Parts: sequence; C-alpha cells; structure tokens
Amino acid sequence: MMRRLFDLTTAALTLLVLGPAMLAIALLVRTTMGGPVLFRQTRSGHHGREFRILKFRSMRHPRHPDEPDKDRITRLGHILRTTSLDELPQLINVLRGDMGVIGPRPTLPEQVAHYSERQRGRLAVRPGLTGWAQVQGRNALTWPERIEYDLHYVDHRGIRLDLRILWRTVGVLLRPVGITGAGGVNPGFPIPGQAAAPAAHPGGDTSAEKAAPTPAGHPGPGPTPSRDPGAGPRKRSSPSCVPPSPWTIPYTTSPGMAPPSAADPVPAEEAS
Repeated sequence: MMRRLFDLTTAALTLLVLGPAMLAIALLVRTTMGGPVLFRQTRSGHHGREFRILKFRSMRHPRHPDEPDKDRITRLGHILRTTSLDELPQLINVLRGDMGVIGPRPTLPEQVAHYSERQRGRLAVRPGLTGWAQVQGRNALTWPERIEYDLHYVDHRGIRLDLRILWRTVGVLLRPVGITGAGGVNPGFPIPGQAAAPAAHPGGDTSAEKAAPTPAGHPGPGPTPSRDPGAGPRKRSSPSCVPPSPWTIPYTTSPGMAPPSAADPVPAEEAS
C-alpha cells in the first residue's frame, strides 16, 4: 500500500512539474517526425497482464521496408533517448497502475512466452521506470544478466535497495550508458536451447573480469531452501552463484504457435 502511494505521489508530482516540458517535447516530435507523437506497444506487466506502454517517438517512419532502425533515429530522438526524456509518458502508465517507479522493465509478451518458471518470477512485481538491471548497464547487458538482476531485486526489494536504485538512477541519467545495444539494435531474446553468455552476479556490478563484492549492509543472495511437501507456495531465492544457463529448458509451443528458429533482434525503440 505504501509503495503504491509512493508511486502515485511521485508520478503525479513529476507530471505536474515536467508537464510544460512534456508539452514542448510533444510539439517538437510532431514538427520533426509527424504524427503520432507517442509510441505505443503491448508489454507484459504484473503477473503477465498486458498493457500498452507509452513513450515519445524517437524514430521517423521508415523510407523503405529494409531501412535499419538505427538510421531512423532522428537528431531529436537521439537527444530524447540519451536523456531518457522519451520515457516520461510512462508516468501515465504509473498513474494507471500498469507500472511502478521501481521494478523490472516491462518486456514484450513474445519474450515472456520463452520464460522458464523461475524467470517468470520477475513478473511478481509491477514493472518500473527504473530498476536494478537499469542501473547496472541497461541494454548493454545480455538477457540472462538482465533477468538475474531483476530476480535479485524481486527477492531483496525493500527501502534500502529502492533508495540505492534511485540514487544510482541519478548517476545513470547524468552519465547515460547502455541506452541501446551494438549498432543501435538491442539484442533479441535468446531462444531456449541456444548458447548464452554467462550471467553476471545479480547483487553486484557487471564486470566480466572481476565481480564486485556485495556492499556491507546490503542483503546478498542466500541458499536455495529445500522444498517441504507440506509447506505453502515455494519462495524462490536468488542464487549464491551463477546458475546453469536458464536457456537450456525445452521450448514448448502453445496451441497454434510455431516455435521460432532464431532470436530476432529487437528494434532499439521497442525494447528499452
């Protein structure tokens, strides 16, 4: 209840303060890229409930069907993405209850369809404007790394971790990194069974050469509890080390759905 009150208060006050700036951005987008001003896309939210995420457009309409996404980003769009101002309309998603201020970033339903049971744990909370994975590298992270950071947040979220995320978000906004993947296109979601890069330790930084220790006073991941047949629903715990690749589970299709043959890259505007 207190978390939802915080989300509503923060979103309402931010919209009130930044309303004139958002109006100016909307006029600039309309002038330079034409309509529509907002980019809308279906995402999976709390417990997998789908909603329409809102963003200011940062890409012009394609001139031809095969035009690369990175070539469609306008000068204004680059500024909006670099400063994360394109995300401001998601404050409306927060007011609607689709999102919170802090939480895992909402992903596409077709990506969620590939989640294992453990990975679906990131849907246990509302998606957020910023989150633990966001302040660790955003789209520069691999999908396994992002999901491990999100699961770590779900298992350890609290006032201390939320304040840490908010503080680090300020630094990310001042020194933006990892806004898009290589070539302006974010990596596609890996298909189960394909080889994936090892995930970074969810409680620390993303350096491949040396994992940072868990800060003093910050709750680190604990051991996996044994399952008592008479106990209630199992509570998942973060791994104390990098688990076996979560992408080795067999892929099963829903009725009428054909299994994909490769992980398609996701347009940069769509995946952030």
